[in-house]
Amino acid sequence: MSKVYAKFEAPEEIQNKALEVLELSRDTGKIKKGSNEATKAIERGIAQLVLIGGDVKPEEIVMHLPAICDEKQCPYVIINKQNDVGAASGLDVGSAAAAIVKPGKAKELIEELVGQIAELRQ
Repeated sequence: MSKVYAKFEAPEEIQNKALEVLELSRDTGKIKKGSNEATKAIERGIAQLVLIGGDVKPEEIVMHLPAICDEKQCPYVIINKQNDVGAASGLDVGSAAAAIVKPGKAKELIEELVGQIAELRQ
């Protein structure tokens, strides 16, 4: 466990799948980019999946997200590099976090991924 705020560590396979789901949702649905936008989506109860950059400095920028996700029962996954989250979000720079609001064609993939994340957390 690399981060104090991380309650579980997602294997590379799940991280890659989450990034693919984010890209598909970006193209066919709606996403929120950045820790502030992700926080608002979680608090409003509209986030279906949250991706958090694992190498964000300072950590305080994203440290609150897992706790809010747990409170609102929103699934999340920590991705090793914030640049990967940014690239999957369609940005040229890294993104501390991203939230999928409307999955578009990624709905089934999100459901499958959420099941895998739930198994990891047990």
